[in-house]
Amino acid sequence: MVRTCIASQFKKGVITLFVAASQLIFSQSGDTIREKTILPIQLYKKDFKEILPAQVLSGEQLERLNSQSVADALRYFSGVQIKDYGGMGGMKTVNIRSMGSQHVGVFYDGIQLGNVQNGIVDLGKFSLDDLEAISLYNGQKSEVFQPAKDFGSSGSIYLQPKIPVFKGDQKTNLTVKLKLGSISLFNPSFRLEQKLSDRVSASFSSEFVQSDGLYKFKYEKKNSDGSVANDTIARRYDSYIRAKRFEGALNGTINDGSWSVRGFGYISDRGVPTAIVNNNFIPKGQQMLDENYFVQASFRKKLFPKFETQIKAKFAYDYTRFLDTVNIANTALPIDNSYVQRELYFSNSNIYSINKNWDVSASFDFQYNNLNASLRDFSYPTRYTSLVAFATTYQWNRFKFLGSVLGTFVHEEVKMNAKSPDKTEWTPSAFLSYQPFESKDLTLRAFYKRIFRMPTFNDLYYTMIGNVMLKPEYTNQYDVGFTYQKLYDHQFFKGIYVKVDGYYNEVENKIIAVPTTNLFRWMMVNLGEVKIIGADVNVQAEFDINKLKLKPLVSYTYQRAGDYTDKSDDYYGDQISYVPWHALTFTMMADYKDWSFNYSFMYTGERYDAQLNNIKANYLQPWYTHDLSVQKKFNWHSHQIKAGFEVNNVLNQYYDVVRNYPMPGRNFKLIVSFTL
Repeated sequence: MVRTCIASQFKKGVITLFVAASQLIFSQSGDTIREKTILPIQLYKKDFKEILPAQVLSGEQLERLNSQSVADALRYFSGVQIKDYGGMGGMKTVNIRSMGSQHVGVFYDGIQLGNVQNGIVDLGKFSLDDLEAISLYNGQKSEVFQPAKDFGSSGSIYLQPKIPVFKGDQKTNLTVKLKLGSISLFNPSFRLEQKLSDRVSASFSSEFVQSDGLYKFKYEKKNSDGSVANDTIARRYDSYIRAKRFEGALNGTINDGSWSVRGFGYISDRGVPTAIVNNNFIPKGQQMLDENYFVQASFRKKLFPKFETQIKAKFAYDYTRFLDTVNIANTALPIDNSYVQRELYFSNSNIYSINKNWDVSASFDFQYNNLNASLRDFSYPTRYTSLVAFATTYQWNRFKFLGSVLGTFVHEEVKMNAKSPDKTEWTPSAFLSYQPFESKDLTLRAFYKRIFRMPTFNDLYYTMIGNVMLKPEYTNQYDVGFTYQKLYDHQFFKGIYVKVDGYYNEVENKIIAVPTTNLFRWMMVNLGEVKIIGADVNVQAEFDINKLKLKPLVSYTYQRAGDYTDKSDDYYGDQISYVPWHALTFTMMADYKDWSFNYSFMYTGERYDAQLNNIKANYLQPWYTHDLSVQKKFNWHSHQIKAGFEVNNVLNQYYDVVRNYPMPGRNFKLIVSFTL
């Protein structure tokens, strides 16, 4: 229930935190794409020419950006807003360009992570230790050879797990890592890779995370005119975590193809950090128990010189239990609710190359979802979703085009109560890029995409709240921009990368919760309309001064995201919740021999909280943080040891990402890893 409440209460934007991730510079030679980098962070494999550049973090940069989880790493992408409810156990979700967390597709090893209950993926569950790369796409990945679901989100995040690589005659790789830190953090992990044959490899990894979640924070209470009534230093409770993650995979190659099988499990016991209001700092005793499992497989093969096919399949099981049995507020009964989700997914994608410049594709996906819950008068819904996508890409000289259309067909069944009507939707998208000069340093681009997200099971069927007549929530995206990238054979200055985008987004039929005649009973309705105008500017460079390598990265974003639901509302046109007008990030990476240094500065400008009206009482001051880290590599015989030390929030600033959910102050982390 807690995720449902959080998702309903804070559906609109949140803080925007940025830093530009490095981009690939491609040079085409026949059918082979050679990769060069301004910053050495990409190992992300591409099979088709990309029209829109992705933001990519990979390799050692993931270790250097003071990040504990995937959600922490995503803060460094431009156009991304993270909702963080504080501490180690708090839920962490991502929102791209203020369109809502449910509009973001998160893909793990090429297959989407699902949550049909509330549409939100908790990124705090996924570790960076097993990831080779994180990629973010606005609109969608500009490829045509992909499952139909990959066309179905307003923005996409791809988490690429590591694929074993063996040097020389080596057949076994083993990495053991230990992280110790403030807030009683204890985080051991290991990863084992084994070469089974020339064509087959296996990997297994496991991780344990434990923290008591206790940290100090500053609490302020304001008067109606915005002045501070009182403030105090208190201790944060209910943010503990004890979690286990384990993952295994088999990867193989065949003639003109490849295959993989992957299993994942996550078991956690987390405290649920609640809002700090009215000087109430005592523990609430709320608890979340999670069990998440999935098994997925993929197969890809070129059947004919011009025809290639791929098959993907997945089964997922998710169990959640929410407990509130210690301090029961405003109710006479304890809360003990449990939910079980099951998902079955199958996809077949096919591509045909008409000629070297023209490809066409067709994809078909089928997905089955159901939800059980320990609630009274529950509907026990089941959803059958079929998707079909047709796409084409064409290149003419320095002009590239990609167009696609996605058909979505949804049928639902329930054991009790009324069901939502069947839905059929067709949505198009178009992507363009053009290189005006032979040098290929400058690329102009634009895209349009219309897509939607289905109402979640909570939106439709939650007891006494759901509304089975809800319509899908649509987004229309318009984007224009350019990229300039140049490598230099200079003694000190090695390269520069500039990426600028202007965009306009609309969210139609936004699903919001409104009260009925009974203030204790709310209903989900299609009332919202949000319009977003924004601009992202990313600049990065590389310098080599003797043996010192410097890599500065700067990102600035402007966003005007207004609520245009009802002209009679006094907040009509006001900035939506938690979206700042301005945000800036600066990062400096430095390498000297076996030493690595990293400094990050994040600034989030003024914004307003979730009370809708942009009035003084709802105003939130800008906040900023400074982070530092240092790493040293040691070689012992043929083994490598890495030691790192991080200081986050160096100036010990007290701030909230979401009001009344205080974040930790200054904290430290020691990381030691050993590679066999």
